[in-house]
Amino acid sequence: CPRIKVKEIKNRCRGKNENESEKGELVLKEDWQEYAQVINMLGNGQFKAVCFDGVKRLGHIRGKLRKKVWIKTSDIILVGHRDYQDNTADVILVYNAEEARSLEAYGELSERAKINETDTLDSGDDEIQSDDIGDDDEHIDAI
Repeated sequence: CPRIKVKEIKNRCRGKNENESEKGELVLKEDWQEYAQVINMLGNGQFKAVCFDGVKRLGHIRGKLRKKVWIKTSDIILVGHRDYQDNTADVILVYNAEEARSLEAYGELSERAKINETDTLDSGDDEIQSDDIGDDDEHIDAI
């Protein structure tokens, strides 16, 4: 019986990443669907998103996409409306940056869509001034 190396076992368990190899057509929305941009992730497969019809909705990652597609803040997604809950939507598809740019070029996305932009803080406000550091030592010597 030949010995199996640990590396072979790890590679066997990993499986194949099938999502990267799929280069299909660009999926556009239908009547019951809407484009949205993720505002923040809430955990447990839920997030808040702003749909491009102007409504903020609670989004839910359906079971087929869980642990297969990773969603992060500011991603452009395609959501399906629920008939019985207007403020809740289910993720149908997550667009990567290239597909989102294509949607913008076709005029599908509104002007409010900010592709590949995240909220960044100015680094100038967080810097410590050298004058502030020496002030504490002077007060200690006076005591």
